Amino acid sequence: MFEDVKKLLADQLKIEEETVTPESRIKEDLGADSLDILQLLMTIEEEHGITIPDEELATFEKVSDIVAYLEKQKN
Repeated sequence: MFEDVKKLLADQLKIEEETVTPESRIKEDLGADSLDILQLLMTIEEEHGITIPDEELATFEKVSDIVAYLEKQKN
């Protein structure tokens, strides 16, 4: 799951995949703005066939937060 999210973030933000780690902070470390995050989450929702509630979006600070949420949804 992390590899999927890492690739999406790298593509979305036009950065090297190697710069994305589970502990990377989405805004501070990777330079994402609110629009980038919204587009990323729309892509994730589409690819995984899920809907991410707005209150969950506010909790995503690190890449690992997104991965943990997606893994929880699969169970």
